Amino acid sequence: MKDVLSVILGGGQGSRLYPLTKRRAKPAVPLGGKYRLIDIPVSNCLNSGMEKIYVLTQFNSTSLNRHINQTYRPSSFSDGFVDILAAQQTPDNPGWFQGTADAVRQYLWLLESWAVRDFLILSGDQLYRMDYRQFVERHRSTDADITLSVLPVDQKKASAFGLLKIDESGRVVDFKEKPKGDELESMKVDTTTLGLDAAAAKDNPYIASMGIYVFKREAMIDLLNQQKEHTDFGKEIIPGAIASGRNVQAHLFMDYWEDIGTIEAFYNANLDLTKHPKAPFSLYEEDAPIYTRPRYLPPTKVLECQVRDSMISDGCIIDRSTVNHSVLGVRVQVSSGCTIEDSLLMGSDFYQTEEERAADLRAGKIPIGIGENTIIRRAIVDKNARIGKHVQIINKEGIQDTTSCEDKGYCICNGIVVVLKGATIPDYTTI
Repeated sequence: MKDVLSVILGGGQGSRLYPLTKRRAKPAVPLGGKYRLIDIPVSNCLNSGMEKIYVLTQFNSTSLNRHINQTYRPSSFSDGFVDILAAQQTPDNPGWFQGTADAVRQYLWLLESWAVRDFLILSGDQLYRMDYRQFVERHRSTDADITLSVLPVDQKKASAFGLLKIDESGRVVDFKEKPKGDELESMKVDTTTLGLDAAAAKDNPYIASMGIYVFKREAMIDLLNQQKEHTDFGKEIIPGAIASGRNVQAHLFMDYWEDIGTIEAFYNANLDLTKHPKAPFSLYEEDAPIYTRPRYLPPTKVLECQVRDSMISDGCIIDRSTVNHSVLGVRVQVSSGCTIEDSLLMGSDFYQTEEERAADLRAGKIPIGIGENTIIRRAIVDKNARIGKHVQIINKEGIQDTTSCEDKGYCICNGIVVVLKGATIPDYTTI
C-alpha cells in the first residue's frame, strides 16, 4: 500500500466536545487513559501498511502538533511520515479552511506532487479498527472514482450522517447529507441486501457514510479543481460526483465504530473500554496495536484500595480509596478516603514534587490531584485539575446542561460534570 497517501482531517472546531476542546484540537482530546483520538486513524494506517500520512489542522492545534511530533518518528530508512499541514493564508487562499473539501483543496498542490494511485481521506475523531487494505482493494476492484465506507444505522442516529442508497452492485445511486423529515424517510432502504437478518434490518433501515473515503487520484484532483465553490465532501463533492455519473461505490463496515462528536459519546466510549472480555473496542490486539507517545513513567501504586471494572494508566498513586467503573489517565494522584465511580480522570502532564505540594499547602493552594475524602461520580476531570478535600462532584441538582459555572472551573453536559483543564475546585465544594 505504498501507493496510497492518507489525509486525516483534524481541523474542525469541535464545539460539541466543549469544554474539552477549549484549549486543544478535537483529535488531541485524550482517550482511554493514555492515548489521544488522533492515535486511532494513524494507528489504523500504520497497521494497514500505509505510512504516508498528512494531518490537516486548524483550531487549537498546538498540543496536537506536539503530540504528533513527539510520537510518530519513522525510521530514516523508510519513506513514511506523519506530518502536520496547518491552515495557512496564501495569495491564492487568503481564508482559513472552509470545510473538509476546502481543507484538502488548499493543499492539493502538495498532495498531487506524490506519485500515488489513491488518496485515503479519514476523520480524526472516530473510534474504530479497520484494515484499510480491504477498503482500498474494494475500491480498486470496482474501478471506482470514490468509495465510501458505510454502515447500517437506526432511525435515531440516521439524521446525524450522510445517508445513501446503493444498487445491487454496491454502486451509490443517491446521497443526502444529514437529511431531516421527509428527506430522511425517503432514504430508508432494505438493509438485508447488506447481509443483515430481517430483525437487524428492521432496526437499522439506513445506510450511513462514516466520513471515510478513498479517491482515485485523478478523480479527486478533477473534482476539487472543477468545483472550487464546493467546500465539503459530504454536502457537495460526493453528491455532485454521483449526479455527474461518476462511479461511486460503498464499502460495508460491520464492526464497532463510534463518532466521538459529543461529550456524552466521548464519556460512554471511554467507559465502555473498561468492559471485559467483551469491550466493544479492544486495546489489546497484539497484531494491531494502538500507537501513542512513549512515556517513561513508573508503575502505578495502589495502596489498600478497592478497584473494580476500571483501567488505570501508568504512574498513578491511589491511596486507600475506591475506584469503580472508571478510567484513570497518567499520573493521577488520589488521596485517602476517596470514591471515584463512573468517571474519567485524565491525569496530569507532570508530577509535583513533595516540596512543591507542601509549598502549595502552606500558601493555601490545592496541589494537583484529588484531595482526601472526595467523591467523584459520573464526571470527566480534565488534565492538571486540582480537586480539594471533602469535595463532592456528583451533580447534586441533576442539571443536564450548563456553562454558567465555567468561571468556577466546571461545566455540565448531558448530565456529566466536566472539570476544566487546570481548574481548581476548593475544599468542601459540592457540585
